[in-house]
Amino acid sequence: MLGLDPPTVISRIIVLLIAFTVHEFAHAWTANYFGDDTPRTYGRLTLNPIAHLDLVGTILLIVAGFGWAKPVPINPYALQRRSRAAVMWVSLAGPLSNLLMAIVGAIPIRLNLVPLTLSSGILPSPGFFLYQFIIINLTLMLFNLIPLSPLDGEKILEYFLPPNLARSWETIRPYSPLILIAIIFLGPLVGIDVLGWIMGPPLTALWHVLTGV
Repeated sequence: MLGLDPPTVISRIIVLLIAFTVHEFAHAWTANYFGDDTPRTYGRLTLNPIAHLDLVGTILLIVAGFGWAKPVPINPYALQRRSRAAVMWVSLAGPLSNLLMAIVGAIPIRLNLVPLTLSSGILPSPGFFLYQFIIINLTLMLFNLIPLSPLDGEKILEYFLPPNLARSWETIRPYSPLILIAIIFLGPLVGIDVLGWIMGPPLTALWHVLTGV
C-alpha cells in the first residue's frame, strides 16, 4: 500500500483500531460523566471501532502515520451546567488517553522485556509493533493538541485564555480549519513541513523519556 511494507500496514491498522477507539471513547465517557448524554444518544459511548472510525482519517493514519476519527458530538450547554471546565476536560480526555496508551506500550521496552527489532516477513515483530503503537499514539496526542478547530487543542486553549485574548481568538477561529488544511496538505507541496516543526521535537523527547531509548 503506497510502498509501505506489510508489517507497517498491519501494525498501523491494529494500532488505529485501538488508538482511535479509545481516544473517542474517552471523549464520550468524560462528556457522559459531566452529565451530557449526547454521545450515548449517538451510539458513541462504546469501544466498538466501527462507531468511531472515519474513512479518510483512517487511510491517512495508515499511509502517513497520523489521522483522525469521527468527532464525538457533545452539547456544551449541558456540560457547562455542571462545570465551566467541563468542555476543556472532555477535549483533553482524548489526547490524555493516547498518552496513557503510549506509556503502557513503552513499559515492556523500558524494562527491556521486548527488544526493538525490525520485522522480517509479513507479520510485525513485538518490538516493531510496540514502536508503531507508541509513536502513533504520541503523534495523535500532539496532533490533537494543536490549537486549531476542529482539533481538541482549540477548546483546551480557549479555556485557559484570558478574556482579552479569548476575544481576539474568536476572530481567528472561523479560519482554523483552512489553516489546518494548509498546514497538512499545502505546506508539504511547497516544502514547508509545519507539522514536523511543531510535533517533531516533543515527539522525539517523549519517546526518549518513555522508552529510555
